[in-house]
Amino acid sequence: MSASTGAGGVQEALAALPLVDHHCHGVVTADLDRTGFESLLTEGEVWPGSGISPFDSPVGVAVRRHCSPVLDLPRHAPAEAYLDRRAELGAAEVNRRFLGACGTAVFCVDTGFAPEPGTTPRELAGAAGGGAVAYEVVRLERVAEAVAAGGVEPGEYGAAFRAAAQDAVRRPGVVAVKSVAAYRTGFDLDPARPSPEEVTRAAAGWLARADDRLDDPVLVRHLLWTAVDLGLPLQLHTGFGDGDIRLHRADPVLLTDWLHLTAGTVPVLLLHCWPYQRQAAYLAAVFERVYLDVGLTLHHVGPARARAVLAEALEITPFRKLLYSSDAYGVAEFHHLGAVAFRQGLAGLLRERVDADELSPADALRIAHWAGRDNARRVYGFTDLSDLDDPADPTISLPPTSPVEHH
Repeated sequence: MSASTGAGGVQEALAALPLVDHHCHGVVTADLDRTGFESLLTEGEVWPGSGISPFDSPVGVAVRRHCSPVLDLPRHAPAEAYLDRRAELGAAEVNRRFLGACGTAVFCVDTGFAPEPGTTPRELAGAAGGGAVAYEVVRLERVAEAVAAGGVEPGEYGAAFRAAAQDAVRRPGVVAVKSVAAYRTGFDLDPARPSPEEVTRAAAGWLARADDRLDDPVLVRHLLWTAVDLGLPLQLHTGFGDGDIRLHRADPVLLTDWLHLTAGTVPVLLLHCWPYQRQAAYLAAVFERVYLDVGLTLHHVGPARARAVLAEALEITPFRKLLYSSDAYGVAEFHHLGAVAFRQGLAGLLRERVDADELSPADALRIAHWAGRDNARRVYGFTDLSDLDDPADPTISLPPTSPVEHH
């Protein structure tokens, strides 16, 4: 069995594969001091003076191991040396190096949560170079909050939000919408579409509070049903997040009744999922339009544990249902680290199955290409990316969408 067709060929194929990152964010364009950098390494808080540093965590160790060489440092460089070198190079060069090194060809960028100052989708793709393309993912909570800030009357809110959402998804380069309902209410919601009267009553209460944070359960339900009506793929944050989330309410199986009601409509993409990757896998196995990734998880567990997380996610997930995302935010290191963790973790898992004769080498190569690139192309309809064409996959037939930028 040659390396090109055997287990070793999977690692080579994944290392060379131009990835489609179906969910990520921009990166900071300003230089960062230690506190600023550490604050972006963690989903929690930084506690100055506590002796507890995010560098002394799995993600911090992974950054020092896998990102140091990109900055011309030895592996495992001390945090101080790492930060000094980062400052010496400057933010623009750091971003260029990591975004170029990650080998991502397509970035789907959530523009509703971006660092300040941070890259636009166009700037993110430009820093990556090599013909990279960026698309936009519209965060619907931001659309709803903008409508409320515009002074809408309660009885007009439902129609005004729908119109604003329709306008947002017509922008060039928009390929999906996203909701952070997991943060705002959790998923233990009444699954039914709310009536116009319910929406008006809920809007009256929300608007009277003069609170720009959309966290009313009825209005969140209305947002999710509006997302279905828009007809684009819907990304949903699930599982792990910052301290604002109530993790037990972010379990995707709480969406089961809603998924039954919306079956056969839009693709639903469950993001991140940890520690609920097995629950997400169940949903992907039983609902035709449900997909998943383990994005945010990968750079936080690092390459050392990515294989284990991916193994759990793939226990019962149909192979055409797993997508790659980095969910990188703030620091370009996470774009690189997410890609490294995904490539190494999936390659190790597939090699193990080939070596055990549970997968043929040809099947392993197909799964690697599907997860890293082709499943996302299929869901989002990226038919205009001729350099990524896979003539063996006839299922990619959705109409093309103009990207935000080609380079």
